[in-house]
Amino acid sequence: MADDGSAQSETVWPISKFYFEVKWAGGAGEGMVSSFQEVSGLDVEAQVIEYRAGDNKVFSTIKMPGIVKSSNVTLKKGVFVKDNKFYDWYSKIKMNTVARTAVTISLLDETGAPTMVWTLSNAWPTKITGTDLKSDGNEVAVETIELAHEGLVIANS
Repeated sequence: MADDGSAQSETVWPISKFYFEVKWAGGAGEGMVSSFQEVSGLDVEAQVIEYRAGDNKVFSTIKMPGIVKSSNVTLKKGVFVKDNKFYDWYSKIKMNTVARTAVTISLLDETGAPTMVWTLSNAWPTKITGTDLKSDGNEVAVETIELAHEGLVIANS
């Protein structure tokens, strides 16, 4: 019998990507949650080290895993009145010092429970791009925040 979709099947239907939340530690240690339109850059990569000994009879290199690197994570959100959380965080950047924090990005199921979680360690805002302005536009004002971090841990429950 075919699956009629009346009950969510864990093996037939993949998870939707439109229901997610972003949390980070705010001031005084409390957790903050912000609403975002889009999150991108959740990737991790092991750089490749190529090596070949000069007396190797095989005329090709071997490849070994090297340093692991992660991309900056980009978050897009609507501009709201008196919502300065990220600008306040960004303004704490001084010469060689910045307020670093863990950021948790959770993909949620239909009940709001996290199913897949990306945790950024020691994240900090490296770039904030304000919205573009158009006198004849009919769109919502959207700003972009780019976070640098020192590692990405992925958990799929």
